[in-house]
Amino acid sequence: MAEQAVREFLASHSVGVLGLATDGAPSLRPMSFWFDGEEHLYMLYVLGSDSRKAALSDRDEPARFLVYSAETPFSWRSVLVTGQLREVPGEEADSVRESLEEVWRPEAFRAVVERGETAVYELAVEDWSGLESSGLPPGFEPADEGA
Repeated sequence: MAEQAVREFLASHSVGVLGLATDGAPSLRPMSFWFDGEEHLYMLYVLGSDSRKAALSDRDEPARFLVYSAETPFSWRSVLVTGQLREVPGEEADSVRESLEEVWRPEAFRAVVERGETAVYELAVEDWSGLESSGLPPGFEPADEGA
């Protein structure tokens, strides 16, 4: 996918899978996100007393974020973002929270946000790539317009 198509895809979606490095297999978490249209994805973390997600996010290691859409087996798109995560501090986080309120998330998550401590995290894009397929199923050939 061209860069503009990647940006449009990220701007039109709000759920993906966050991949965090561990000492073993990566930790994968479904996450709601907001893309600023430039080079940053923002996520609202619900922090428990011992948040493994936050601890892994605070390590100085790159993270990956996968956003995908599969309408049919022959029509799908995906974007893979790689970058560094950081917790967004104070007033800077407050300015992002309003945009994060607009993204889709499960209703149960909304209730937890109202009760719990949260933090805004930013994934600064260092690299992204997008793939898409909109091919026809086997056996479907476009009509021969010369016939």
